[in-house]
Order: sequence, then structure tokens, then C-alpha cells
Amino acid sequence: MAPYDATGSGAIEMKWTAAWMTAGLLLVTPHASAQLIGGGGPIGQVVPGLLDRVDGRVDGVGLDRLSPARLGQRLAAARTERIVALLRGNRDTIELDERREPARRGVILLTGADAGALDALRAAGFGVESEAVEGLELSVARLRVPQGRSLPRALRDVRRIAPGAQASADNLYFPGGAAPAMAGSALAGGGAVSGRIAGLIDGGVARHPALSGPIEQRGFARGAPRASAHGTAVASLISGNGNVRGAAPGAPLLVADVYGDDPAGGGAFAIVRALGWMAARGVRVVTVSLVGPDNPLLAGAIRLARDKGVMVVAAVGNDGPAAPPAYPASYTGVVAVTGIDGRGRLLPEAGRAAHVDFAAPGADMNAAQGNGGKGAVRGTSFAAPLVAGRLLLRGSVDGLRTEAAAGKGRGFGGGVICATCRNMD
Repeated sequence: MAPYDATGSGAIEMKWTAAWMTAGLLLVTPHASAQLIGGGGPIGQVVPGLLDRVDGRVDGVGLDRLSPARLGQRLAAARTERIVALLRGNRDTIELDERREPARRGVILLTGADAGALDALRAAGFGVESEAVEGLELSVARLRVPQGRSLPRALRDVRRIAPGAQASADNLYFPGGAAPAMAGSALAGGGAVSGRIAGLIDGGVARHPALSGPIEQRGFARGAPRASAHGTAVASLISGNGNVRGAAPGAPLLVADVYGDDPAGGGAFAIVRALGWMAARGVRVVTVSLVGPDNPLLAGAIRLARDKGVMVVAAVGNDGPAAPPAYPASYTGVVAVTGIDGRGRLLPEAGRAAHVDFAAPGADMNAAQGNGGKGAVRGTSFAAPLVAGRLLLRGSVDGLRTEAAAGKGRGFGGGVICATCRNMD
């Protein structure tokens, strides 16, 4: 299936001043990851050193010395700066929805609309394309917004014309941690996988000595699958079996790249399609180390996947404990994972979800990098795959609880999983 490349209704010159945008985003845009890239590059490319903008140290030392209020201010300021830069650099493909959340420009996702509603939307100037999501028995109408109309206004129009349907933006989701940089690495795998498979929805995975098990990859964005630093690091913490050892060494991996080289990669629709593919292939545990806003389409897809026996493990993100709950970690039935450092303390920048199920190492640790070696990583992104790998081996959340170690205080959920999985030797 060809990736959906919707650039919307064309570039619309932003009317906001930088100061207005900064103030507005600081107040109402809490969800983007603390490791979202700035500038105009692909969203899925995580650049090392971005914590420099928070505390001056890529390893996060010093964050725990800040007061909660000061930490929240710094994280919010860094988040605002990155989103403003993201919009400036990609205004042809990205805009804000009615909640000031980043989304693909000019695209609305609609479920539950009858034929009459779709005809009315066409008559109102909307382009309508319908697609059945593989594996989930879910029909989605992708609406192209009429030229010159903003996404917030178009959403209001769609909800007025089709009040019985559910409309949302194609919101963007961002990696929840920084990984060592890589460029030009070859993709891992190439054949079909079978057996007890671990699913990964992220960027593409590079060839690496520690990833010697079967890996199958598929793209759900322009230019995908494409090797990424973040996807490779996360994959190694699931099934690495060499200089990086994962929580389920050698487990076959089914990888969905939802970023590729698309500036608006990591969208809700791409994640939903990827989740459907995983469900169709019988995957039982899927890692999503991505963070973004609540989205009705994504919420519904996760419910459908759960009904088919898919267990989703998600990171709580790195926006700090003062930020609103992150998604998809906050959805009912998703296993939400926070991170701890080498001293067993919760990461001060770790976000929160409506619930936290487990903690796992997320700092003072190494993961695979594109040159075949390993390097330092930090963020809740890297805690989630450790829990997912153990969940794959245990078979159930109840099974995970049998190995969970008690955390040092509140906020650890059911306890710490894979506490020694740091690959520091």
C-alpha cells in the first residue's frame, strides 16, 4: 500500500507573530516531546544534545536540582521553541489544530459518517477519500480541506455538516527520548517474520550486530522504511542480543516506520494503519515510544486492537510531571511506562499519563547506534521497550508484576521492570 502523502490545501502564510505564537504555545501546547527536533528536518529524526536547551547537559545531569516549578518552566520553554521552529520550517505541511496541537496541514480524519454526510461534505468543497484499515475492520474517511481554509475552521465546518461522525486532525506524535545520531545506515532485515513477534511503531531500524534476529519492516510515511537513530535504539532494547542486550533477546521484530523522510511524519493515521498491520499479523505486544495529544481516531484504533489481543506499551514522554497526561500512554488498556536513572530515581523530566503501570531504566544506559556500536540514550522512550520485551516473554501484565521490583517512592506504578538492563559493560 502506498503511503498517504497529504500536503493539504497548499501553503497558507502564517499571520501570527513569533511572540504571539510563543505565548500561545506556552499556554496551550503541552504535549510535544522534550526531545522533538527543531528546525525544518523530519520530525522522526531525533538529534542528540536537545537536552542542552533544558539544562546544558545532554545526559540530564542537573535536572533533579531544579525546583518543580523551574523544571516545568524550562521544559515548557524548550517545547515552545521547538514547535515554533517546526511550524516555521514546515508551514506547507504542518499547522495547528483547534487545540494548538501540531497536525498535518489540510487533512481531517473522519469515522462514523454515512453516505449522506460524505455527499454533503463533498458539496461543501471537501475532498473525500475512504480507506479500510487493515486488521482493525475500521473505515476512515480522509478529508482534504478546501484551499484557503484553516484546519480549526474546517474542523468546525465538518462537525456542523456531519454531527453524527467523529472528526479529528491528523495529529503528530514525537519520539520520547534522544538517541545517538546516525546517517546513511542500511535497513535491518528484509524477510518475513513469524512466531512470537514483538511489534515496534517508530522510525525504521538500521542493520546492527546486536540485531541478528529476524526483522521485517514496512513504511507508513513518505520515504519509509528508512533507518533512524531512535527506532534502532528502541529495537535494540527489545530484542538486542550482542553488544546491546534487550529485554527479549533475539525476538523477531515487526517494524512500522511512521516517519520516513516526511516532515509531517508520525501522524495519527500512520500510527493507526501501522497498528492495524500489527493486529493483522497476530502481534501480541507493540511498543509505541511516541508522545502526543489525545486523538479520537487513535483512541478508537487502540480499543479495536486491544479487542484483538494486542497489548500496547507506551512511554509517558519527557515533558515533566507538570504537563497534562500524554497519549497514547493515557488510553485505557495501554501499558504506560516511566523511566528511572542509574540510582533508581524517576527521571525528573519524565512526563505523566492518566495512569503509570511500570517503570524501567531510561537513563545512565546505552543502546544501539548506527555505526554498529552503542551509545548513551535518555528518555522514557527507552524504558518502554524494556517493559515490552519482558511482557512478550511473560505473556501478560499479571506475569510482569511477578518480576517487578519496588520503586523508591510514588510514581513507579506496579514497580521497576528490567532494573539491570542498562548495557553499560
